[in-house]
Amino acid sequence: MEYIGHGGKPIVERVLKPDEAKDAIKGLTEIPVRRQIAHETISIAYGFFTPIEGFMKYEDVDSVCKNMALADGVVWSIPIVFDMNVDELKEKDIKEGDSVLFKYMDKPLAIFEVEEIFEYDTKFMAEKVYGTSEEKHPGVARTYKYGEKFLGGKITLVNEPVFSEPYATYWKTPIQHREAMKEKGWEAMVAHQTRNVPHTGHEWLMKGAWFAANEDLMVDKLRTGVLVNCIIGEKRKGDYIDEAILLSHDMLRKAGYFRDDVHMTTFTLWDMRYAGPKEAIFHAILRTNLGCTHHMFGRDHAGVGDYYGTYDAHYLLKSVKEKLAIKPVFVLEWWYCPICSEVTCSALCNHTKERQKFSGTLIRSILMDGVKPTRLIFRPEVFDTVMETAEKYGFGSPFVTDHYLEKRQPIFTLKDL
Repeated sequence: MEYIGHGGKPIVERVLKPDEAKDAIKGLTEIPVRRQIAHETISIAYGFFTPIEGFMKYEDVDSVCKNMALADGVVWSIPIVFDMNVDELKEKDIKEGDSVLFKYMDKPLAIFEVEEIFEYDTKFMAEKVYGTSEEKHPGVARTYKYGEKFLGGKITLVNEPVFSEPYATYWKTPIQHREAMKEKGWEAMVAHQTRNVPHTGHEWLMKGAWFAANEDLMVDKLRTGVLVNCIIGEKRKGDYIDEAILLSHDMLRKAGYFRDDVHMTTFTLWDMRYAGPKEAIFHAILRTNLGCTHHMFGRDHAGVGDYYGTYDAHYLLKSVKEKLAIKPVFVLEWWYCPICSEVTCSALCNHTKERQKFSGTLIRSILMDGVKPTRLIFRPEVFDTVMETAEKYGFGSPFVTDHYLEKRQPIFTLKDL
């Protein structure tokens, strides 16, 4: 069955079988790639970035920066690029028209067809994507580290990743997402974007988005699902460890706070760019390719610092929603009101002085102290899972430390070909 993704294009799958791969890579120049490029190569090959089939060429990069669209007019918000330094290009003698072999962890990963080699102004790129050229913005800093040249062209995966646990349990390609949705009988699926462990405020938002995504569907059967699609990628000290994010979200289902037939946890390999509104557009595209019909967007979606307004992502999404195949579900800032005895917001409740915010600082201090909080903040099963995960995978901490970055288990491994 052919599944259709973003831009009305069939879901991309560029993956060779092992016997084909062995012959295809013979004699190719080898290029070792960093983790970000390896992750994006995998995501491209499986269709997470449909309709993109490889790293962008100049025309697409320029159009994305200037028009927030690919050269053919399909909405796209963040350039997907492969960079190299001039010295490395000369050393490897790479030219347009060559095919080369990406290697990761000293193993073959993918064939890259070098269709174009070009330059692009990274300051201009940063200003257009992030709305700033300040290097303290993490996305801008990443952009300024790119090499002097960009290489565009198609990629084909030759070595499928073998995911470690607990990742293997939650890995699904876009086509596998579609098949799971079909198996569950879901006609609608609403995405929850996350890189955090869930407190009760997150749970409430997911349940509210589930009701919004039901819209006019008949309620005689449960035909709407919540997809928690965790972002697994670059880790900074103080972030939640990836294992805690995945396992604590799935615990909401296992502990019965969501029914088995309305909730699913998966992940996508992607390094957050913290591009705020532009990353919200990217998330809408990504989850369209996973089969989602709706996507929840809250306050300061994918933002960092004070670079973006609280609801800038909502405004940008609204301006292009007719060009997207996914419906945004806009949510406001929520808090717990002890007077109402419920989670609410300013649009519904006037008890602003008594409100209790779901402070990220408070949540982190609770987890660092290891003292089980009230159920109003954390489901006890979720708290226990985070603590157990910290011991099993985080060397005693649910947050990323230098020791975790140095010694953590690999997300996936690659086989010898």
